[in-house]
Amino acid sequence: MSQRGIKSEVVEMVSKFGVRDGDKLILNRKACQAVRETLDKLKRTIGEIEEKGGYVLVECGGTQITTYRLDSYAR
Repeated sequence: MSQRGIKSEVVEMVSKFGVRDGDKLILNRKACQAVRETLDKLKRTIGEIEEKGGYVLVECGGTQITTYRLDSYAR
């Protein structure tokens, strides 16, 4: 794709977030806005988790058992 001056990062984003249309993957302006909104929500959530000091998720066999703040459990 470098012959067309398209960066590999752009190709990777289209591959990850594009919508399949036959043999093509299309990432249009509307889809880019949706991806940006999703990333903004993720960024806010990560900030909240970081602010609390982290969380622990306990799983067994793919079943979620419990969740607690990382700093709330002292041995």
